Amino acid sequence: MQLDSGVGGLQASFRDPGGCVINHKGRILRVLAASGLDDLTNYLESATLSHERAAGRAIPARLLGPGEVSECRAEAGIARVFDALGAVGIAEHEPVQFPNYPHEWPAEMLLEAGRLTLTLAEGLVDEGLGLKDATPLNVLYRGPKPVFVDALSVERREPGDARWLAYAQFVRTFILPLAVNRDYGIPLDQIFLARRDGLEPEDVYRLLSPWRRLSGSYFGLVTMPRLLGDRRRARDPELYKRKLDANVEKASYVMHGVLRGLRRALDRVGPREGSDSTWSGYMTGNNNYTPAQFEFKEKFVGESLRAAAPSRVLDVGCNNGHFSAIAARNGAEVVALDYDPVVVGGVWRMAVAQGLNILPLVVNLARPSPALGWRNGECRSFLSRAAGYFDMVTMLAVIHHMIVSERVPLAGVLEQAAELTSKHLVIEYVDPKDSMFRRLVRGREALHEGLTEEAFERAAGERFLVEEKARIPGGERTMYRLRRRG
Repeated sequence: MQLDSGVGGLQASFRDPGGCVINHKGRILRVLAASGLDDLTNYLESATLSHERAAGRAIPARLLGPGEVSECRAEAGIARVFDALGAVGIAEHEPVQFPNYPHEWPAEMLLEAGRLTLTLAEGLVDEGLGLKDATPLNVLYRGPKPVFVDALSVERREPGDARWLAYAQFVRTFILPLAVNRDYGIPLDQIFLARRDGLEPEDVYRLLSPWRRLSGSYFGLVTMPRLLGDRRRARDPELYKRKLDANVEKASYVMHGVLRGLRRALDRVGPREGSDSTWSGYMTGNNNYTPAQFEFKEKFVGESLRAAAPSRVLDVGCNNGHFSAIAARNGAEVVALDYDPVVVGGVWRMAVAQGLNILPLVVNLARPSPALGWRNGECRSFLSRAAGYFDMVTMLAVIHHMIVSERVPLAGVLEQAAELTSKHLVIEYVDPKDSMFRRLVRGREALHEGLTEEAFERAAGERFLVEEKARIPGGERTMYRLRRRG
């Protein structure tokens, strides 16, 4: 659901000629051209999509009645969009509360979004329908569950049409990014932040060694298109015209075979189980806590959650999601951030396995996701989505990394926290005498000689009131539950 902020102060999409999505006062409206109304009808009447909507894997939608349409058109910005499209109606979609994008997902979440896309495409074939496009931008995550949100993507297929014109797009935006992430370690954010439409086979071909060009999925999905593509396009101007088979059942069979082949290719490039990284063993290894100290910290966080009873929690630096899970079990909707995609992938697997309402994202709060697309309006920045959305932010064992590794001033860390939370901040102060702090400083202690517990409390006091404070026994760390002033 790509949104642009250029329509009379509204947020509105513009790339789909069938309709324009508008975020109007928290309502997600879709202004429909005649072709868009046909596609929406397909979406609403499809048995496959009805099943997926009931399961929470596709977004609910409804057409507004004439009176509701008139009421919406009283808003000048909506009226301009309606008239410009020559619109014939307006639909309303159930909102996904915290929009998220492929450049913030670990590989596990991109893989699952690809599986959902193929499930829809496979189910639609037998209904004489198909997906017009196949991009991860058509999927948002609600907690750990993918939700298909492009209600105008369902078109009626010509009987006998055995080709899926979105095939190449699916390869570019799902399979090839996962493949180079798995085999070459190229982070997904680097791919999608720079390339909205994924990777072309030519891009990947240049990465491959000669033997890889001839192996596995790379030969069929990269090498052959690379070697034959230019020559075929030059010789065949009819390449992208639909070709119909007189045998409708045969065409359907072929289409199912194509989609099964894509599913096999997708599963082959999923992330390897048991992958590790710099931070993947932190919570179970050298994390600077004795068992008694960790239990003390865990108790403080649990009591803070029960006392504050937040409905929305942002867990900054979540690592393996231990404290995210505690917040979710206390009834909160949790967004869990870490810049390490390996640990974020583990949090997603844990949330799925335990049925927890946790949305894990690969985001470094010191370098948050920027706004992207035309006029920086198609994908909103992380900070614009997060500001004031949460009633509790947790920053556990994280501020020393921001202060030392990222060189963010303490005041800046606290100012950012105050912009993200509407009520509470649970934060762990780490003194420069702490062994992890010293390890990060690496002989530059003089840069932080003014950082003391008293200095921390003075800085925090400009924006927060201290509700609870507890020093972790036998260490150099102090836990705080703060309440935002005002």
